[in-house]
Amino acid sequence: MVFVLSADDNGEGGIFALYALLCRHARFSLLPNQQAADEEISTYYGPGDASRNLPSSAFKSLIERNKRSKTALLVLVLVGTSMVITIGVLTPAISVSSSIDGLVAKTSLKHSTVVMIACVLLVGLFVLQHRGTNKVAFLFAPIMILWLLIIATVGVYNIVTWNPSVYKALSPYYIYVFFRDTGIDGWLSLGGILLCITGTEAIFAELGQFTATSIRFAFCCVVYPCLVLQYMGQAAFLSKNFSALPSSFYSSIPDPFFWPVLMMAMLAAMVASQAVIFATFSIVKQCYALGCFPRVKIVHKPRWVLGQIYIPEINWVVMILTLAVTICFQDTRHIAFAFGLACMTLAFVTTWLMPLIINFVWNRNIVFSVLFILFFGTIELVFVASALVKIPKGGWITLLLSLFFTFITYVWHYGSRKKYLCDQHNKVPMKSILSLGPSLGIIKVPGMGLIYTELASGVPATFTHFLTNLPAFYQVVVFVCCKTVPIPYVPQKERYLIGRIGPKTYRMYRCIIRAGYKDVNKDGDDFEDELVMSIAEFIQLESEGYGGSNTDRSIDGRLAVVKASNKFGTRLSRSISEANIAGSSRSQTTVTNSKSPALLRLRAEYEQELPRLSMRRMFQFRPMDTKFRQPQVKEELFDLVNAKDAEVAYIVGHGHVKAKRNSVFVKRLVINVAYSFLRKNCRSPGVMLNIPHICLIKVGMNYYL
Repeated sequence: MVFVLSADDNGEGGIFALYALLCRHARFSLLPNQQAADEEISTYYGPGDASRNLPSSAFKSLIERNKRSKTALLVLVLVGTSMVITIGVLTPAISVSSSIDGLVAKTSLKHSTVVMIACVLLVGLFVLQHRGTNKVAFLFAPIMILWLLIIATVGVYNIVTWNPSVYKALSPYYIYVFFRDTGIDGWLSLGGILLCITGTEAIFAELGQFTATSIRFAFCCVVYPCLVLQYMGQAAFLSKNFSALPSSFYSSIPDPFFWPVLMMAMLAAMVASQAVIFATFSIVKQCYALGCFPRVKIVHKPRWVLGQIYIPEINWVVMILTLAVTICFQDTRHIAFAFGLACMTLAFVTTWLMPLIINFVWNRNIVFSVLFILFFGTIELVFVASALVKIPKGGWITLLLSLFFTFITYVWHYGSRKKYLCDQHNKVPMKSILSLGPSLGIIKVPGMGLIYTELASGVPATFTHFLTNLPAFYQVVVFVCCKTVPIPYVPQKERYLIGRIGPKTYRMYRCIIRAGYKDVNKDGDDFEDELVMSIAEFIQLESEGYGGSNTDRSIDGRLAVVKASNKFGTRLSRSISEANIAGSSRSQTTVTNSKSPALLRLRAEYEQELPRLSMRRMFQFRPMDTKFRQPQVKEELFDLVNAKDAEVAYIVGHGHVKAKRNSVFVKRLVINVAYSFLRKNCRSPGVMLNIPHICLIKVGMNYYL
């Protein structure tokens, strides 16, 4: 409540928000795709953040230079991430199961029947995830407020009825008395006591949905007092009814109110499970964006609230694991031990990251970092040690799941990093491109070729590999790099970085599309139109020699990166194509030279089956009737527009990855088996980039890492 909520990343929280903060304020990232232009994004540094002007400390420089230190930091973050996913598996199981445990205490139902009811509720919860929560989200807050007031009222009732003197337990003196009288048994019981504070780890993860002030107010004024009253009431009840210990909560409820409280408990469990499932989707999205998770389908519908997403693969995997845990364990005590270990480990990882935030982000003396880890780390270490004792009683499932998810995330990051370094090593020198002349020694056909690459600089080997096998290409070439910047969101006006490769006559451009780790591609975004408008804006800025604050002067070889701006207003107008209205997908005058009648007929039939592609071609561009200082500018704009109207093709590398023959056995096992398996069984790049299948060209590449 006091410290960790203050370590937000532009209002966002979670384990990856801390890692992104550290990567921005120090060179901790293992993927070398950072650019100086990224630091000019308006949200890259917070208001009043002067850390970029401060000299680097010796401790910071030591970590930046040591690859093992950066790897250890990444593994620590991935362990925390795996714990979040594990909590996403265990929370629905324990929440729903414990909410209906009262049926065993108050009715004659068998425990196996209650487990089946819990499984039915869990299946319904996960099946409805794809519909979103926008229609029922307004009920969540009233349900939770009513639930908290109910448990507080029941607690007050039990205090008054059974033992009013229980209020003395608020004195810290009884902490000492408890451990004095119980000894090692008291320490072992901490593994169960920590369940009183589980759920707090989700507070930081959900920070992006609320402000830190509202969370602090709600916790301190509503949640915490209600929980204290409920636990005091249970203590008062047990002091006179110790035989009811296995079902103390439901046994302490007055009979006339049992069924209403049971229904509210089930609703509150569903709401709590929904929050944790959403946090699981969110952490997987962030993990994927920063290159630590295989490609998965991320769904965000326009009617959903900002930040709400749905990941089908994760939803079904978590559902299967949750049902397996519920059916196999059946006893909620064993699930509770696993749940407590996961929550405490996540809190412990967060505590170890906070000293780095204090020192590198908040620029406090390292003494404050040491004091923080000594105070909070010591307390949490006692709880973690007690939770580890519960491993044979159910905690083993937490270790198994966390190791599984940590292995997947690290293998994917390791393989992706090796592949990126291989691409960087094999990129084509600019001298060889310039020596070919404007025609590049090939036949140029009307149209625009978008070559996707992970490289933010240089010409990828995919391009030359394509030309080697087929010496013909489009008249306009754009190298497109989609990269994630370690900030939550990138403003739309700062997303595109456009530059030129080679002289103007080459008609070769580079487009770097920057996104934050929480940015989501919305359905309906017209990428081609935005790209053409951005390139036209770049041509205009370049011709007028604009050198204001919106121009990034960092030079990437012969590439001058310029932020797309609307200050001048691009000299292109967009109109609806009459050919599309008539039912044709393209102006026939621009494509008859490059398309046979048979291909045109097949394309028209395909686009009738794909309405989204037809809509993407609805608009045509033309240069406005404006006078240009340089005639070459108007000619270049005409070439750009004609290429867009003729054809837009997407060229994506389709790589086959293998480890080098002289690699050690462990590396061959990781690359040839684990990483290759993940690549073959995840979403393809074309699907992730929303590329129409009719426009996609795959270029086969072999990578020896």
